[in-house]
Amino acid sequence: MIVTTSEHPEAVIVDRAIRLAAELEGRYVPRSNKTIRSMHGKWEDDEIVVVGEKEIRLMLEGQQPFYFHPSMALVRLKRLRSGGNDTLLTVSGVQSGDMVLDCTAGLCSDSLVFSYAVGEKGRVIAMEASNVLHAIVREGLRVYETGLADIDRAMRTIEPVLGHHEEILSRMEDNSADVVYFDPMFDRPVTTSSSMVPLRSQALRAALSAETVRDAKRVARKKVVLKDHRASGQFERLGFRLARASASSVAYGVIDIE
Repeated sequence: MIVTTSEHPEAVIVDRAIRLAAELEGRYVPRSNKTIRSMHGKWEDDEIVVVGEKEIRLMLEGQQPFYFHPSMALVRLKRLRSGGNDTLLTVSGVQSGDMVLDCTAGLCSDSLVFSYAVGEKGRVIAMEASNVLHAIVREGLRVYETGLADIDRAMRTIEPVLGHHEEILSRMEDNSADVVYFDPMFDRPVTTSSSMVPLRSQALRAALSAETVRDAKRVARKKVVLKDHRASGQFERLGFRLARASASSVAYGVIDIE
């Protein structure tokens, strides 16, 4: 992996790129006047991370750049601000003051909705196993501005954690969170958006195990929630009751903790 900067960077951006290269176990290459295409060719590296003032971009040859953005979470939150509902919040029952574990954070879209819902007295921990995705999203959560103070505040209070949720859950104490949430990468994509291709290429894809679900049930005080393709067979395999399905093939399963 190559880490570089946007063109004509300030010293602070260069320092940030050097630190990120060390974190990602890549190597820092000064941008100078080189284009990203020429850098792909010269170093024959498919992954180039570009550090700028406002964002970090993952450039994969022949694909759209990947960078942090609130995605559909912003639309969902605007609907909530206007008095509307959100399917995930309805299914999960998350409310103010709750502690939520998002075990498959990705772009943190669902984490952001959870963070808005739990408010200042709650916590959202967003786990991500991919080092690159974790770094890009962590920095994005820190600096991205939507222009809406309450949503930006919810973004800043998300706690990104690098690690595999299987390992993290296994070390957690019983009844230490209210809701544990899983949104594994679908084997059948429900969107053809080119902007999601880099995310799919970086995300670590592994089937949710029965052992991990047992740990989630041990950790959760209220519910364990799974989002998946409605025809995946995972809800039946893992003991989730089907709580909500939609026309888009997305479905939610719930295990209620007694």
